[in-house]
Amino acid sequence: MTDPDWQNRRRLLQLASVSAVALWLPRSACSQPRFSSNPFALGVASGSPLHDSVVLWTRLVLNSLHRGQTAVTVRWEVAHDEKFTRLVQSGQSLASAELAHSVHVEVAGLEADRWYFYRFMAGDAVSPVGRTRTFPKPDAVVNRLRLGYASCQKWEDGYFTAWRHMRHENLDAVMFLGDYIYEYPAKYSKVRTPSGGWVRSLDDYRQRYALYKGDADLQAMHAACPWLMTWDDHEVQNDYAGLQAGNSGLTDPSSPADFLARRAAAYQAYYEHMPLRAAVLTQALAGLARGAEMRIYARLQYGQLAALYLLDARQYKDPQVCNKGGALGSSTLNPAQCPEWNDPKRSLLGWQQERWLVDEFAKTKSRETGWNVLGQPTLFGQRDFKIGPGQSLWNDGWDGYTAARSRVTDALRQHAVTNPVLLGGDVHENWVGHVKADYADPNSASVGVEFCGTSITSRSSGSAKLAERLAENPHFVFADAQRKGYGVVEFTPSQLTTTLLVVDDVTHQDTQIETLARFTVQAGQPVVERA
Repeated sequence: MTDPDWQNRRRLLQLASVSAVALWLPRSACSQPRFSSNPFALGVASGSPLHDSVVLWTRLVLNSLHRGQTAVTVRWEVAHDEKFTRLVQSGQSLASAELAHSVHVEVAGLEADRWYFYRFMAGDAVSPVGRTRTFPKPDAVVNRLRLGYASCQKWEDGYFTAWRHMRHENLDAVMFLGDYIYEYPAKYSKVRTPSGGWVRSLDDYRQRYALYKGDADLQAMHAACPWLMTWDDHEVQNDYAGLQAGNSGLTDPSSPADFLARRAAAYQAYYEHMPLRAAVLTQALAGLARGAEMRIYARLQYGQLAALYLLDARQYKDPQVCNKGGALGSSTLNPAQCPEWNDPKRSLLGWQQERWLVDEFAKTKSRETGWNVLGQPTLFGQRDFKIGPGQSLWNDGWDGYTAARSRVTDALRQHAVTNPVLLGGDVHENWVGHVKADYADPNSASVGVEFCGTSITSRSSGSAKLAERLAENPHFVFADAQRKGYGVVEFTPSQLTTTLLVVDDVTHQDTQIETLARFTVQAGQPVVERA
């Protein structure tokens, strides 16, 4: 007797695979409708670049006449030129209703280290043109990489104008470090109001992604270069940890008992809206409902110049400890009053991802890699909020998983990983400093450097005590808790240069961009210097 659940899993994995590979389908195989409105209203994107392949993404927005169709044939083209007179590859894929009519084309057989243009067609409609690139071969000598990093784009807190300015940075790739959407209804800010209220169901998540992806500035930046994606908590629920629900701080109508279904819906919607490979669905979509992983952590090689690690700090995370009143979510507390604080059994990344990361560090000895860049969603270094004796630390970030953080820094030292650079987000503030072997000892060795970025729009708590907090945490050399924007890191074989760029006011669409600060790090010397 055939297991119907197994059949369903196989069917959904087939759908993901069909949308991901290059197919030649007869026009009679699926519908070729004529559209009365633009089906490509959510734009195009690319990501997961390797030296010979890249993922191309779009999602069809169907009007009431076509919304019930189970699948639509989408044609795609990749060319050397923007006018598509020199085609490189073309094909067709299925946009299925089960995947919200999204398309993930994994284009293989491309030349290394070069730019391409791409577009999609469905019926009589043509998408905007996107620009993407392949990475250099792993053994290639490379002189430069320009990488943008950003996070935290809350719709109601402001306009996404920072993305408009980022388009002029001539980037090779964008590393997005979490909180692509927010699950809240609008409450505190009224710059612009998200539709749909609380986000809980698969349809809710799909609608919220569609709202965000309808933003013209965000769309244009997606179309400018490939993106490297990881997530944080708001793609599901504020402060969730692994299989445990979080706490949104508002009257969230969800119950903890509903959380696994909510997480599964959120993960599926994330896949449907991001340029990810089908392989991230390790047990197909149906497996997500039973808590199966969606593996988004990865390492990408950019020639001999840099290894780029994308880490997942939510999916496998042990629950936070010593929350005030036993509540779900997070707290700020004195770790001396929390017996579980230094428990070595607790992990932020999960033991499987930790082992994978250490194994990757061990392999750096046999690779020619100048810079090792860890993109992860939050602040890595210790940040003590209490001025003077004693401590007050936040239990949701790396501070709440001190043993796990030490395992990462110990592995960096043990395997002599060259030039570690940690990029982060989450805290809605810029923090720049040194990664220490032991944060309890200010004189301990610097293992690497850290650039934790501000938000695209999401509000922060302000800067009333920022100078005192910097003095309390001397491993940080710079912080800013007010301005919003993004960072750009330019890597060369001899040094990196990080530029923090901020907008004047996220509540105005015509806001201008300026340089907040610039820093350099020389290869072989984990020291941040103000440029």
